[in-house]
Amino acid sequence: MSQSHNSVEPNVIDDEMIQKAIEEQYPEDIGQLAKKEGTDFKDVTELQLSFRNILQIDNLWQFENLTKLQLDNNIIEKIEALECLVHLVWLDLSFNNIEVIEGLDTLVKLQDLSLYNNRISKIEHMDTLQELQIFSIGKNNLTTLEDVIYLRRFKNLRTLNLTGNPLCDDERYMLFVVAYLPNLMYLDFKLVSDSTREAAVLEYQDRTDLLEGEEAQVLAELEEKQAKQQELEYHKTAFVEYLNGSFLFDNMYEDDTEAAKLASLPGVSDLLQDVTYREEFVSVCENLFNFGLKEYEKREAEVSEFYECRNEALTANQQESRKLILDFENRNKTTLDEIHNAGSSDIAESKRAEYKADIHQLSEALMTLEILIADQMELLVDKNTIVNAANVSHGVRLRKIDIRESDIFTNTYRWQASVTEKAFQNEVDRNREHVKEILQYIDSLQEELHNMETLEPME
Repeated sequence: MSQSHNSVEPNVIDDEMIQKAIEEQYPEDIGQLAKKEGTDFKDVTELQLSFRNILQIDNLWQFENLTKLQLDNNIIEKIEALECLVHLVWLDLSFNNIEVIEGLDTLVKLQDLSLYNNRISKIEHMDTLQELQIFSIGKNNLTTLEDVIYLRRFKNLRTLNLTGNPLCDDERYMLFVVAYLPNLMYLDFKLVSDSTREAAVLEYQDRTDLLEGEEAQVLAELEEKQAKQQELEYHKTAFVEYLNGSFLFDNMYEDDTEAAKLASLPGVSDLLQDVTYREEFVSVCENLFNFGLKEYEKREAEVSEFYECRNEALTANQQESRKLILDFENRNKTTLDEIHNAGSSDIAESKRAEYKADIHQLSEALMTLEILIADQMELLVDKNTIVNAANVSHGVRLRKIDIRESDIFTNTYRWQASVTEKAFQNEVDRNREHVKEILQYIDSLQEELHNMETLEPME
């Protein structure tokens, strides 16, 4: 029986309570071993927390592999903190003070659910429990017999307990439940007989047939809507790839028929079925496309002009470098020729001075000639030294010029790469912004169309 937490001392689910409960589940020797060595909560598959005056469900997130949980005979007021127990198959929340069915959305594997003896007044918030087979909600505050129709969505439900609810006092109760839940095998702990099933079908066949038709229509509409949504998402992705891909950046000058093809596809055409919205959408897309085309052509012209200017600058630098090298080589050659010519003139003057010498001073002239020859040899040695030094200097200067030219080219290429990368990134960012605007506009149109479709049945 449910209790009031005003008359008892409420407890919380802490580690001490959990550890004690786990130890009690095992035989005495195994329990002592578990107490001594500790228990990994991830290995626990069953947990019993009955008769512990628990007020609030908490601290169960550690039991990732739990399949069976008993929380009966406590003073729990709200179903909560069960989101992590996704493997739960069996859940007992009977004999508590729960008023609303909630917090079960993630328990998609749940097969056995007991909410017996609580304060629940409506069956709701159980849509995700499609594996449910056994459902006990007796001794609650269910008053409306039509609430049972909610359980038709559970195709695997075979056992149902409603005994003790006010709706059971209705004289139509038995036949109504059996008629609307044709797959039910056990009702209120009793096997549903064939005679009861036949009487129920005879009594409520017209209503159930009409309900089945409505359910089939709703299911078909849902499946169609899901198929359209999937197809729309597919075409929307293709449309985004079209706008954000190479079509917009690399193939602007080709005949663009892809947009028309995409617009004619079923998913996109459904989105544009309203004439006003369709025309406005197409107009916006065309304007955005034309604007992007103009901007792309403008950027391409700027890039082409940049490349031309860069090539002209590189050509001028190369010509200037060659001119400087040739001028330097000519100056060095002239200098070497002057040195050589200067040496030859000295020899000629020495020769003429030697021939004018007096024959009588032959010996003195010979001595003078030997001195001049010695001086000439020394001069020739100096000339070789000068030539070698000039050649070395020329080589050093050529290397410096080559290094400088290489630096100029490297810096130019780096600058070009930086400017080109920045221009390309700006273009990509601009295209992405346009795509975001288009997507936002598509979403707003889709939302408006959805609102219009929602309002139509009311009208």
